[in-house]
Amino acid sequence: CQVFTTKPAQFRFPFPFQPYPIQESFMEALYTALDQGKVGIFESPTGTGKSLSLICGALTWLRDYEEQKKLEAARLLDGPEKKCDAVEEENSTSQPSEPAWVSEFVQKKAERDMVNKLKDEELKRKKREDRLETIRHNAQLRYAMKRKASEDDEAVKLLQLSREGAESETLNPEEEGLIVAEYESDDEATLCDEDDDEDLEEDHVTKIYYCSRTHSQLAQFVHEVQKSPYGAAVRLVNLGSRQNLCINPEVIRLGNVQMMNDRCLEMQKNKHEKQEKAPDSETKRRRGVAKATCPFSGFESLMAMRDEVLVKVRDVEQLLQHGRETHTCPYYSTRMAIPAAQVVVLPYQSLLHASTRKASGIKLKDQIVIIDEAHNLTDTISAIHSAEVSGAQFCRAHSQLSQYSERYRSRLKAKNLMYIKQILFVLEGLVRTLGGQLYDILFCLCILSCSISFYLAALLLWFPVQKYFEKSMISHKLCGFVEKYEGSGVNTHTVSKNKENRRIEGLGRFLQTLQNKPTVEDKPIMASPMMLVESFLFALTNANKDGRVMIQRQACLSQSSLKFLLLNAAVHFTQIVQECRAVIIAGGTMQPVADFKEQLLFSAGVTEDSILEFSCGHVIPPENILPIVLCAGPSGQQLEFTFQTRDTPQMMEETGRVLSNLCNIVPGGVVCFFPSYEYEKRILGHWESTGILQRLQSKKKIFQEPKKASQVEQVLSDYSKCIQRCSNAGSGQTGALLFSVVGGKMSEGINFSDDLGRCIVMVGMPYPNIKSPELQEKMAYLDKHMPHVGGKSPGKALIENLCMKAVNQSIGRAIRHRGDYACIMLCDQRYARSGTLQKLPEWIRSSTHTHTTFGPAFASIRRTRSDGIQQS
Repeated sequence: CQVFTTKPAQFRFPFPFQPYPIQESFMEALYTALDQGKVGIFESPTGTGKSLSLICGALTWLRDYEEQKKLEAARLLDGPEKKCDAVEEENSTSQPSEPAWVSEFVQKKAERDMVNKLKDEELKRKKREDRLETIRHNAQLRYAMKRKASEDDEAVKLLQLSREGAESETLNPEEEGLIVAEYESDDEATLCDEDDDEDLEEDHVTKIYYCSRTHSQLAQFVHEVQKSPYGAAVRLVNLGSRQNLCINPEVIRLGNVQMMNDRCLEMQKNKHEKQEKAPDSETKRRRGVAKATCPFSGFESLMAMRDEVLVKVRDVEQLLQHGRETHTCPYYSTRMAIPAAQVVVLPYQSLLHASTRKASGIKLKDQIVIIDEAHNLTDTISAIHSAEVSGAQFCRAHSQLSQYSERYRSRLKAKNLMYIKQILFVLEGLVRTLGGQLYDILFCLCILSCSISFYLAALLLWFPVQKYFEKSMISHKLCGFVEKYEGSGVNTHTVSKNKENRRIEGLGRFLQTLQNKPTVEDKPIMASPMMLVESFLFALTNANKDGRVMIQRQACLSQSSLKFLLLNAAVHFTQIVQECRAVIIAGGTMQPVADFKEQLLFSAGVTEDSILEFSCGHVIPPENILPIVLCAGPSGQQLEFTFQTRDTPQMMEETGRVLSNLCNIVPGGVVCFFPSYEYEKRILGHWESTGILQRLQSKKKIFQEPKKASQVEQVLSDYSKCIQRCSNAGSGQTGALLFSVVGGKMSEGINFSDDLGRCIVMVGMPYPNIKSPELQEKMAYLDKHMPHVGGKSPGKALIENLCMKAVNQSIGRAIRHRGDYACIMLCDQRYARSGTLQKLPEWIRSSTHTHTTFGPAFASIRRTRSDGIQQS
């Protein structure tokens, strides 16, 4: 692949301050990748200004590209006859036998079409820019829009009061929205509606799609754009879910994401039906109560807010505030702004999942995609497209669909009843599979795996049922049905004498027993699990070689499960790579990249010469970081935390002595990472019984990573306050010691800068569980389909790479800016192996020292501490 080397600056990049040399190199490499249509892998450590480099580099390219297109269009519009002569000459040389008048006619028609298209595009562009410029500078217009919105809000409140009074009289019309509409198969349906929508859709300008893992990371990126030289002029749209952007109190109170989505979609459907069926007959009007619609989704208001979104860069909180002020839905306004936007900011799920892209109105053809924090991109794609359903969820879905069918049997068309019966048949087969009544010979093991074809052979009817799921939205209808009748005294099953109902009574009784038992995990229960079942069944349409179905059987059917595991993430990344002009994959620590390129890029059809790699060092001086591989403890005990030795008292006590010595000399905060929660619990218990924990507590106040994500912020706040208090008071304790777990809640996305992380300790090597059925299937797949490199199987390389990716993420929590300094201690002699050291980020690897004894390592930390104190 092509590796970018630093050259003298060829482009001028607007920047809010004088950029570091590595930032200039980063932007030049990024510009080259975008201009040449490459797939770029960019590694820039946290604290080196990666986000700002991405913004200024990418937007500079976009600015130049748009200017070039304008000049090209102007040239063609000013002198189309020159283009005619050139093409005519080409046609005369390539097709000498064609009559001259035919060539001339074809050429003139093509030229006229091209000129008309360019004129149309130019007219649209100028009209859009004039409209946005007017809004940007006309404060009086904005105030008028807000005043109109407040007047509309008063009218909406009156309508809601009248609707509440009407709904108290009759509730029958609400059920209209729960009934599946008359279904047409592909052979019967027409496509005219879709064609009409395409004609009305606005053209998408060339844009940059930026995505990251969390909403906090996206918000941070938007704030960087606001501070950049492009912040005042760039058209940026910030996409989010309904949970993040909805302002309708009736929808927000539902809380559950799926229920919010269903309620919003129902309101939108009611609004469109109201518009389409306004001139209907009197018989339909007599039904009385109007269906609920969203008061925040008026077309004029949405169009006005769409333009406001494009005029000024806003994060999610600012969008919500603006939506409340103008009484306009931010969720739909932002989606309407996508075609004209220059930058679209969105979470991973919205970009990497094809159906979500389509639903959001995202078109990737000839666009730029930047995927930030992409160190786990392969695993993220696999997780998004995998699905797991428990026995309890299968039973609940079956029971609810049976009740739905019985309640509306007289009002459902025959074709709907036929497909519902087929879905029930599929669910019964899956429940019997988990119950062991079928294929008993396969259930000699607790957890099994089988190919997708194993299930598709039994589910040949699934493909027409899949289309029925998509077009009828039966899962959404079922969610609304359950939400309406849950807890209203409706029986979990209908007693009837016919054979159909006797067959499902057992499932209904099983469902009743589940409701009386506490769940194993504290997880929110979905209103209806049919959406999850639908995702699982959709996953079965993947190619047979790209996934596996995992069968996990427990003593209790409710805890058994079926899981589809995607093994080849490249099948869902291929479309992104093929459609986009360029794809940039960026992160603070992208090492090791070999398996990343092999599993994701090469498998998606990307060639070596289409890849541009860029990796830079840190902005800190080399003496500000001290990475140490520690092979032995203070008493000479060799440190190697294998499965056989890590639980021995000698190893656990030696680890305690290492930490105790570090806490004696390291000021501020020390963060210690253990390979798993189980080992953390075991070693802390041993330290408490032997008095080691008390010795540590005399020097540092001890904090522990919480199990619940909601408690992380409070623990970090207490940890930070303790360090500040100790540094100011000069008490016996010199700071705090935080115990965390690799891959846990504090190993990614947490900032341990300055005194919060003066020393990061990694205890052992966090290898994944080799006995995991999912990991074994992944290894077997790689061994079969990927090439062996250096005599090592791809499966074994995967284990090492997963371990080192987790290590790199954890130790990257320290050193967050130019003036920061820290020590990184890797406590295991296996880190000293050359192959393992090569998997560390280059800026850490170049400064790493391996010490076979504890004394020299301890002395070097003392020197670093003295230098750090003098520097600060």
